[in-house]
Amino acid sequence: MQAYGLPAAEGKRDDPRWPAFARRYGFDADQPVQWEVEALERAELQRLVLEAVERYINRMQLARQLAEERRQRRRLSEFLGRFGDGGGS
Repeated sequence: MQAYGLPAAEGKRDDPRWPAFARRYGFDADQPVQWEVEALERAELQRLVLEAVERYINRMQLARQLAEERRQRRRLSEFLGRFGDGGGS
């Protein structure tokens, strides 16, 4: 997050994940630090997340899931449409 110029804040000293993170990325393990990634522009945050997970996406499974969601939406819309045509009680 340093590349984005986000202000750092003191991190949680009791966070058990900090020492490993600090070693991995070259920070002082005795000085926890954190950044509020919500301060990034929405589009940039989305790009970073998608870039990080891209290699784990099974494209065939994603396509099947999206097709199933479209089918379910269509069925739900058809079902709800039966109640919107003046057929109230």
